[in-house]
Amino acid sequence: MPQIDSLFVTRLYRAALSEHAPKIDATELETSCLVIAEDDEAGQDWCEANAFPGYTSYASLSDLPWRFPIFADLVKVLDLHVAAFAKDLALDLGDKALVLEDIWINILPEGGIHTSHIHPHSVISGTTYVAMPEGTSALKLEDPRSQMMMASPPRLVDAPREMRGFVYEAPSVGDVLLWESWLRHEVPMNMAEDDRISVSFNYKWE
Repeated sequence: MPQIDSLFVTRLYRAALSEHAPKIDATELETSCLVIAEDDEAGQDWCEANAFPGYTSYASLSDLPWRFPIFADLVKVLDLHVAAFAKDLALDLGDKALVLEDIWINILPEGGIHTSHIHPHSVISGTTYVAMPEGTSALKLEDPRSQMMMASPPRLVDAPREMRGFVYEAPSVGDVLLWESWLRHEVPMNMAEDDRISVSFNYKWE
C-alpha cells in the first residue's frame, strides 16, 4: 500500500469571541462601528477617493482601542485568541511576542466587494464579525500554492475541502477567524440588502 501524507498545512482558526473574557456586547460593538463610520469624515473621504465601496477606518483611525473602551476590551479578547492560534501553529516566538499592529472597521453595503489581497509584514491577521445579514458574503480563502501550480488541472468539484483551490468560510456574528497573514483572501460581492460589518486586525512579532 502506498503512503500518502499531507505536508505544509495551512491552518484556519475559528472560534467565538465569547470563549475568552471580557464579554463583548454585540449590539454595542455594532452601534460603535456605525457611529464611528458616520463621524469619520477623513475615512469617508479616503473611501470616496479610492473608490472603496462602503466604509473602512483602515486609512483614517489608527487608535480605536484608545478612543473607544469597547475596542480596548475587544483587543484583550483578541490577544488571547491569537495566543491560542500561535500555540497551535507551533510558532517559536523566542523572547518576543505577537502584539496588535492595527485594527479597523469594515462596512460593506449591498454590491460591495473587497478584492483578493494579503497582509504584508504581519504574522497573523483576522476578522471578527459584527453584522452578517442573510445572504451576505462568506470569506474566500485561496490555496497559497496556486501561483506555482503552472499546468495543473483544476480540482474536482467534490474534492476534499483541504484540497480545493478556494475555500469559502461563512462565519456567524460573534465569530473570530484567524489565519497567517500570507494567506490570500477576499470578500466576494455582498448580495444582501443590509450592510456586512466586521472588524479586521493584524498582529506583528516584536
